[in-house]
Amino acid sequence: MSSGNSGRKGLAEKRQAIIDGARTVFARDGYTRASIDTIAKEAEVSSRTIYNHFADKKDLFRTIILESAAQVREVLFADMARHLDKILDLEADLLAFALDFTAPMRAFNGHFALVRHIQAEIGHFPPDLLEAWRDTGPRPVAAELARRLAGLGERGLLAIEDPQRAAVHFTQLAAGEVQASTIYGALPISEQELVASVSAGVQVFLRAYRPVGGQ
Repeated sequence: MSSGNSGRKGLAEKRQAIIDGARTVFARDGYTRASIDTIAKEAEVSSRTIYNHFADKKDLFRTIILESAAQVREVLFADMARHLDKILDLEADLLAFALDFTAPMRAFNGHFALVRHIQAEIGHFPPDLLEAWRDTGPRPVAAELARRLAGLGERGLLAIEDPQRAAVHFTQLAAGEVQASTIYGALPISEQELVASVSAGVQVFLRAYRPVGGQ
């Protein structure tokens, strides 16, 4: 291996060590309390090394939250395609999707730890960073869900007048109780409790949005 390739590999490894260390510190301490010195210690690098890769703490947090938000977004997009593209049994397929919709809270614990800190620190969180996160994760997911619910409306499976509001209602009814009771995945929930909560939410959604005379 040439010295140039070795150097690039070393830089990439250092950068990843910084990201991994920062993710741990931000998830534990939040954005406001986390410091570059603490992150450097966790990553086992110098503070100067961090500044060689990232402009400041804000730049580092942005990299981490946008990367994980994009990962969650793509998982949810795939879930929507798998469950909502071909509806065979409306209630069963919506329930299957809703259960998968709650899964990232458990599969991406680190990401939702960051989300919890964002909510807790909202008064001290940089507004542009908040908007960047929303534009990467929550807003595209909501827009895609609205688009797909509108498609179900066009097929006569749901009575949808306002797709954006329907998407909000579905999210709150199917996942809101789980989000609240687990604090976005921080607390455990049994499979029985999870299924009962999500099933009840889907049933209420269908009572509100099933076409008159629909099965």
